[in-house]
Amino acid sequence: MPRKVTKAVFPVAGLGTRFLPATKSVPKEIMTLVDRPLVQYAIDEARAAGIKEFIFVTSRGKSALEDYFDHNLILEQELRKKGKNDLLEVLKSTNMESGAIAYIRQHKALGLGHAVWCARRLIGNEPFAVMLPDDVIAAEKPCLQQMVEAYEETGGNMVAAMEVPPEQTSAYGILDVGEDMGSVVAARGMVEKPETGEAPSNLAVIGRYILSPSVLKNLNKLKQGSGGEIQLTDAIAEDIGSDTPVYGYRFRGQRFDCGSKTGFLQATVAFALARDDLRDDLRRYLQEIALTEKAAQ
Repeated sequence: MPRKVTKAVFPVAGLGTRFLPATKSVPKEIMTLVDRPLVQYAIDEARAAGIKEFIFVTSRGKSALEDYFDHNLILEQELRKKGKNDLLEVLKSTNMESGAIAYIRQHKALGLGHAVWCARRLIGNEPFAVMLPDDVIAAEKPCLQQMVEAYEETGGNMVAAMEVPPEQTSAYGILDVGEDMGSVVAARGMVEKPETGEAPSNLAVIGRYILSPSVLKNLNKLKQGSGGEIQLTDAIAEDIGSDTPVYGYRFRGQRFDCGSKTGFLQATVAFALARDDLRDDLRRYLQEIALTEKAAQ
C-alpha cells in the first residue's frame, strides 16, 4: 500500500494581474467567493482528504494571506461577549494549529514546477499533494479525497483530469492516454499546452496532484520549458515508464477556473445557489434579469 499523503503544497506566489486593481493590495487567494476566500475552499478540501501539513509557496505582498490563518483573539472575544456563537465557530474553522502551516518564498516567477521545487526540503522523501486554489471544484465528495482513495489503490503519481473541448487543449497540460480504466487512466505521455490540433487527447490536467518524491528529483534537473517556465507537467512526465507510473483521475464534480473573471463570477453564482440562506433571493434576481433582457430584445 502507498504511503499516506499528509502534506500539501499550495503555490500562491502569482501576482493575480487579471484581477487588478483589486490585487494591487489584496492577494488573489483571499478574494472572496461568496463569504470565504478562495484559499479556504482549498484548505477545507485538503483537510477532508487527510492533509495535516500545509505548505504555502508565497512571494512579496502576501502578508494578508499569512495573517488570514492567524488567530484573531480580539475578534473572538467580541463574538463571545455578544453571544454570536455561530460566527465564532465559523471563525475557528479558519484557524490553523501552530506548526501545521509553513511559508516558503518563491523569489523568481519561474513557473509551477519551480514553485513546487521551492518546497522540497519541507516535503522530504514523502508523497505529497499539490493544490491550486484558482481551481475551485464543487463536488459531493471533495476532489482531493476522491483522488486519495484512488491513489491508495494505484500508488505512483496521480493528476486530476477532465475532458475539455478540442479547441481549448492548448491552454492545458494534456494526457496521452495509454490505458483507459474508467475513472483512472494510465498515461503514456503528457504535453504542456500543445499547439491546436496536436493534442494527444482532450483529457486536461487541472490543479490537483498527488506526487511521488521522485518528481522533486526530476525538477532538480529540468530546464525551462513551455513559456520559459519550469513546468511541473514535464517533471511528472519524466516518471512515465519508470517504477512510478502516472495516472489521470477523472474526478466527479464541477471545476471553476477562478483565475479568470468569468470563472470567478460563475463560481460565485453556483456556490451561492447551493446555499439555503442565499438561493431563493439570488434565483429570483437572476430570473428578473433574464426577463428584463428578454423583454428588451
